[in-house]
Amino acid sequence: MTDFLEVEVTCPDEDSARRIARAALKARLVACANILPGVESLFHWQGQIDSESEVLLRLKTPAALFDALCEVIATHHIYRLPAITALPIAAVGPGVAEWIAEECQLAKT
Repeated sequence: MTDFLEVEVTCPDEDSARRIARAALKARLVACANILPGVESLFHWQGQIDSESEVLLRLKTPAALFDALCEVIATHHIYRLPAITALPIAAVGPGVAEWIAEECQLAKT
């Protein structure tokens, strides 16, 4: 098990996903962002079932930076309640952990 997370949040469009990704990258809170268009979301909201076409944003980050990343997402997201979720990354390929740590300024000294 690593101390890294794959954070996901749905966005209304690619431009807003890009804006959040760039803000998180600039703040050095993530090493990588993936934008996946074409997501259909069905959800409970304000007492009814709703649906929207959305874009899924995936972000790779150290677990220690999750709270700060959530703040950046909330600041740049247009939804009142962005659905931010995170899954632990169980394993990574050779060199990936070091790359994430280095890009997020967590490299061991």
